[in-house]
Amino acid sequence: MSILIFFIVLSILVVVHELGHYLVAKACGIKVEEFGLGIPPRIGGIRIGETLYSINLLPFGGFVKVFGEEEAQLKGRQLTDGEKKRSFVHKPAWQQSAVLVAGVVCNFILGWAIMSYLFTQGVPVTTDKVIVQETQPGSPAAKAGFQKDDIISQIMLKDGSTIETPKTTQAFISIVSKNKGKELVFVTTRKDGQTFSIEATPRANPPEGQGALGLIVSDQIIKKYSPFEAPILGLKESVTMTLAVVQGIGKMVTDLLSFSGRQVDVVGPVGIYYITSSAAQNGFTALLQLVGLLSLNLAVVNILPIPALDGGRLAMVLYEKLARRKIKPALLYRMNTVGFGLLIGLIILITVRDFLQLDTLKSLLAK
Repeated sequence: MSILIFFIVLSILVVVHELGHYLVAKACGIKVEEFGLGIPPRIGGIRIGETLYSINLLPFGGFVKVFGEEEAQLKGRQLTDGEKKRSFVHKPAWQQSAVLVAGVVCNFILGWAIMSYLFTQGVPVTTDKVIVQETQPGSPAAKAGFQKDDIISQIMLKDGSTIETPKTTQAFISIVSKNKGKELVFVTTRKDGQTFSIEATPRANPPEGQGALGLIVSDQIIKKYSPFEAPILGLKESVTMTLAVVQGIGKMVTDLLSFSGRQVDVVGPVGIYYITSSAAQNGFTALLQLVGLLSLNLAVVNILPIPALDGGRLAMVLYEKLARRKIKPALLYRMNTVGFGLLIGLIILITVRDFLQLDTLKSLLAK
């Protein structure tokens, strides 16, 4: 099941990306020769109009094949005016750029849509209240009658003198810890709005794994936002996460170039598989949040100016436009081939590193 979920998640991310290229290429009048689900070899397909929609053997990812994607592919071929008009390399620079950026934009939109949906379902919001989450069996809190979602607004000594009004969980824990063995009065408000006092005495020597009161508290609530608020908050969160990814990549490159010796936090396919599996075990919401984050990561990585990535191709298109001269097709082909080879080599190295650090990764996810 974990492997199936991993392939589904990966396929969603890649297909959404490729769908962006496909839709914009069609809108620009570029001939799309094939839209494939999965990675070749091809199992079968159906041709609708000029485009072959194929199913391929490796059940993850996808691809879009546009006519004349590289000038080297058209070498030695006499094109008609109609074919030139429909080929990628003969389109204006702005249309080529739009096609190349479309996949990145679609990944960002997917991340944004997921974040917006999560805001409608509820997200943790920090408050200035101390809220009961759970009471541990047999503890003073359980015997005193605390209930889930009770809000503790005040703590007093038995004689009625106020100790403090706790506004954070740390303040609450500190007050209780300093008053072990003393009978305390907790002014508490229940969900129905009723306010009353609960008396309990924190233990001086609680059992291992339990606190003095045996009370688990939080200063966060789950807040749901309306469908009108959620897209705005989702966009802000998506931009914040995207900037964090950019900063993370920048720091990683800086650390590598400076030979600082610091640990580079990056995972490959194996690491993503274990993270996806862990998220799936924590429920649909956690898995969905991971998909959104991965989609935003994919958007940033793909726009990097590295040959064989969308960003590398975009950089070449912009160079040709600004320099007003074409890059030689053979050189362009070699650059993309070398870039692709380096990319595959990097993925292999990161995958090997994932296997070597499996125990560390599993222990981190267990926490």
